[in-house]
Amino acid sequence: MYVITPLSYWLNLYHAKNFPIFSEDLFMTNGEQYDILSIVDSKFHLDRNVYAKNGPVNLSTFFAMTYGLGFATLSVMLVHVLLFSGSDLWKQTRNACGGNKKMDIHTKLMKNYNTVPMWWFLVILVVNIAAILFACQHYNASLQLPWLGALLACAIALYFTLPIERPVANMCFKVYGYISMAQALTFLADFKLGHYMKIPPRAMFMAQVVGTVLAVFVYTITAWWLMGEIPHLCDTSMLPRDNPWTCPMDRVFFDASVIWGLVGPRRIFGDLGEYGKINWSFLGGAIAPVLVWLAHKAFLSQKWIRLIHMPVLLGATAMMPPATAVNFTSWIFLGFLSGFVLFRYRPDWWKRYNYILSGGLDAGTAFMTVLLFLALQS
Repeated sequence: MYVITPLSYWLNLYHAKNFPIFSEDLFMTNGEQYDILSIVDSKFHLDRNVYAKNGPVNLSTFFAMTYGLGFATLSVMLVHVLLFSGSDLWKQTRNACGGNKKMDIHTKLMKNYNTVPMWWFLVILVVNIAAILFACQHYNASLQLPWLGALLACAIALYFTLPIERPVANMCFKVYGYISMAQALTFLADFKLGHYMKIPPRAMFMAQVVGTVLAVFVYTITAWWLMGEIPHLCDTSMLPRDNPWTCPMDRVFFDASVIWGLVGPRRIFGDLGEYGKINWSFLGGAIAPVLVWLAHKAFLSQKWIRLIHMPVLLGATAMMPPATAVNFTSWIFLGFLSGFVLFRYRPDWWKRYNYILSGGLDAGTAFMTVLLFLALQS
């Protein structure tokens, strides 16, 4: 972010100097912001003739770089897990299938609590899928996603093929396919933390369900309130320069629907697009953990080499844009202080408290977000 992005801009890669170095907007080749509404027809599908006349969609250097890092994150995660945890996963899977389940101290202590019945999860799954199918059928004119596409999104989370030239359907598919997977992983992380903290599983389950249902109402009511109270909400061309209500996350989500749904990846990253070479990031991501693994094998006495976690390093850019590279400064400071120093001088503390520290930092961020809003911005 601090070296390659400015260097790419200076070298004018992909006509970088025609556009801002950092922006989540989409641009025409001449540097003007792309008028997305001009390339859609009455059904909100891509008008190919108008698109061919207007020219291709262009990204800022920062936006293009983050997509490359996102591609690399996919391959780096698979290769890293295979190299560093493949044998453990295979052994645990084989033991589980063979009925030889070895319990650690945490699992033994958690046996004191009633587990969450599987049918609780299945009920939530069935109810959600039924609601998804109803929404896709009843509001098909707006959502544009057929029920088969909804089922595909529910069934395929890790590997999915996005529908083309229908941006609204693309957003629905992304919500059902990717975001549902991301939230499931978050819930699993909560359960893991609760496992170490000896929180009863049923209490954890109810906290998650109640929190999720409550959040739906809070988000919806807040959105209605903002749209009614703030004129030109999210419209950067109409808002005053110092107005904070620019909705950067929603703009990124919209631009992603244009790239992957309306225009289509073939016209951006494929043979018809301007950014085909970014696909080499998949190969770079696959090679990165191999280099770390080889260094670890060559210098077994240097335990710190194994701690170079390439999926975390590359995945740290997942929220960019709208987040900026300034996020790295606090991360590097805390990561170096708590990680390297503690592991180097107090490895017993590191092994005992690193996961608790991670949970504490996450919880602290959430509390401080609410506190700062109420105290300084409300």
